[in-house]
Amino acid sequence: MKRSSSPSGSNSRASLLPIRVQDTSRAGLYTPQAIERSKLSISKYTGGSEGKNSFSVKRTSGSGASRNSPWGFFTGTEKLKDPRPLHDKTYIQQCIRQLCEFLVENGYAQNVSVKSLQTPSTKDFFRIFAFIYAFLCPSYELPDSKIEEEIPKVFKELGYPFPLPKSSMYTVGVPHVWPQVAAALVWLIDCIKIYSVMRGNADVLVDAQCWSGEGEDEIVVNKLFMEYTEKCYDHFMNGGDAFEEMDAELQAKLNKVFKVDHSKMKTLEAENKKLNEEIARLERERENEPDRLETLRKLKASLQADVEKYQAYITNLESHSAVLDQKLHSLTEACEESELEVEMMKQENARLQHTVDNQLYTAVDIERINHEKDELQQTINKLTKELETERQQLWAEELKYARGKESIEAHLDDYHRLARKLKLIPAAMENSRGHDFEIKFNPEDGPHSLDKYRRQINVPLMQIIDETEEAIRKASHKKIILEDSLEKLNVMIAEKKSIIKLLKEEAQKLDDHHQQTLKVAEEEEEKSAAELQALEIHKNLIEAGVHEGLKEAMNELHEIQKKHQIAVRTTNEEKMQLLDKLYCVLEIVAFHVGSVEVKNESWKSHL
Repeated sequence: MKRSSSPSGSNSRASLLPIRVQDTSRAGLYTPQAIERSKLSISKYTGGSEGKNSFSVKRTSGSGASRNSPWGFFTGTEKLKDPRPLHDKTYIQQCIRQLCEFLVENGYAQNVSVKSLQTPSTKDFFRIFAFIYAFLCPSYELPDSKIEEEIPKVFKELGYPFPLPKSSMYTVGVPHVWPQVAAALVWLIDCIKIYSVMRGNADVLVDAQCWSGEGEDEIVVNKLFMEYTEKCYDHFMNGGDAFEEMDAELQAKLNKVFKVDHSKMKTLEAENKKLNEEIARLERERENEPDRLETLRKLKASLQADVEKYQAYITNLESHSAVLDQKLHSLTEACEESELEVEMMKQENARLQHTVDNQLYTAVDIERINHEKDELQQTINKLTKELETERQQLWAEELKYARGKESIEAHLDDYHRLARKLKLIPAAMENSRGHDFEIKFNPEDGPHSLDKYRRQINVPLMQIIDETEEAIRKASHKKIILEDSLEKLNVMIAEKKSIIKLLKEEAQKLDDHHQQTLKVAEEEEEKSAAELQALEIHKNLIEAGVHEGLKEAMNELHEIQKKHQIAVRTTNEEKMQLLDKLYCVLEIVAFHVGSVEVKNESWKSHL
């Protein structure tokens, strides 16, 4: 049978065969080293190089299998709700501290502190972002223009799950904007830390992969073992059950690989024989002295306990010696440091004495310098206060700007809501007449945007208003005509109401006549009802008499039927009795006729 050329084919063929019992008699064909290496290398074998089949397990994750994208969590268009407590001051202070620690630890060029990061300026934010992003992209530099659009784009490309609006880049230090930006910077710092850890572990992974390689002898043994397995399998598939030739060939190749010397085989056999005799002797001694093993075990246990005690004692001595050495080393270092400090103090005293001896300034000059220093310090304090005042004014202006922006957006929302209600937006609505009345607010456009929207909206809106007023005038004229028609109708309705009143009076008279007629009819109906009631009573009396007579007749009929049944029963009984008697009489008559005929025959014969 031809051997299959694909691993899947051989596996499917093998799955249909019964499990073969392993022949343990061939275990002596392998050296211990070959058996160990074969066991270790079977799981690592990936196939031979000379057109051999691979017996490795087929991977299930092929090129056609779909893989989940690592960024698949944030690829949708739906905006995710930020679960972080950005309105919590404690959380924001923690983010600011993390940002400050990262900048200080990594050598940020500017002086930063937790206080300065409470309300940073836009330029400070740009510099901080460039410094942090340089850890991921060392060649990155801030662009000269459109920085506000660049930073949200970078965060989006890095996979930041929450949107950063472009308008927030203009006022970073605003209280309702800075928490979002600070949280985004902390997220970027966490990404850098994870990236650093992954880069640090890359060398370890490479070293681990280098240690997992196979030696040259293992590769040769694996190839021999796979060739042996293939030949045995082909032989088995062709119907053979004996594998002595393949075993002998494998043994010869293994002897050649491991350089087995046949001349030493006899010596090894002799040593093996001696060892077997020694084992037999020890077995006999064990049988003769069954308690010797227990005694040796107890002795071994006691010796092990002594060894453990000595080891614990030696460990204690070593630890005590280490403590003493450490104390001695610390004392030595303290002495050396003290000597260095004394020497440095001497040098410092000499330097100070030389400075005092050679100084150029007098006491008056020093006092004047100190006075100037105090004045400069006061000027600095004054400028610092003015700077704080300016910052507070800037803060107030920014708040005023934010409130004005919010009010403008609210007015725009009201305008858009009213325009949608009037069906003016979008441009496809019926009242817009093809004009775009929607206002798209953008602070970057400046005050010229008002003129633009005034030109865009005012003219068509005034045209629509004029047309609407013309329609209103036409409707008002039509309303006046309809009001005149309504007055005429009201006059006609009044005339009809007077006619209806006369008709109602006539109807009232007819109703009174009808009521009188109804009273006469009711009196006649009452008389008829009384007569009918009397007739009903008479009828009931007659029916009661008829029912009583019928009941008596029915009772009599039942009695007569009972008597009839009794008479029929007695008649039947009598009839049966008469029939029985008639049968008896007929039998007697027949017997008598027969006897008479017999006698007549006898008489005739005598005559």
